[in-house]
Amino acid sequence: MRRKDREVTDRETIEKIIKACKVCHLAMVDDGKPYVVPLNFGYEFDEDGLTLYFHSAKEGRKLDILHKNSGVCFDIAREGMPVHAETPCNSGYYFSSIIGTGSVEFIEDTKEKCKALSLLMKHQADRDVEFNEVQANSVCVYKVSTSDYCGKKKQRPQ
Repeated sequence: MRRKDREVTDRETIEKIIKACKVCHLAMVDDGKPYVVPLNFGYEFDEDGLTLYFHSAKEGRKLDILHKNSGVCFDIAREGMPVHAETPCNSGYYFSSIIGTGSVEFIEDTKEKCKALSLLMKHQADRDVEFNEVQANSVCVYKVSTSDYCGKKKQRPQ
């Protein structure tokens, strides 16, 4: 990271950023061309790293791409605030984000799908929801497990 003064390395701050965000932009490559989609997500964050969980319809362009090339980059960014300065070159934006890379793994096991969907609902709606086999198998569920991520933050002065 070029701006070490903005790097976020402590786990507590990283998790605060993730908790505050509801959308993850997932980038992939489609026949040499970039393709990015905004997705709601759930997550687990522990000493082994970060696991992001997603769900979608069982078909579509995104899944076609991911079946050909599972390598992805993701961005989880908290809505920030503009910094207005007297000169445009000194203007900017307060922000916090997590960016990382990994590979998509499609989840086929029904119990794991139910767990992933429950984590997604917990993060998105702060609700503890249990899913049954029919519900879990009606959608495609996939994850990105990674320890290759970094946090970055430009804080408003206190």
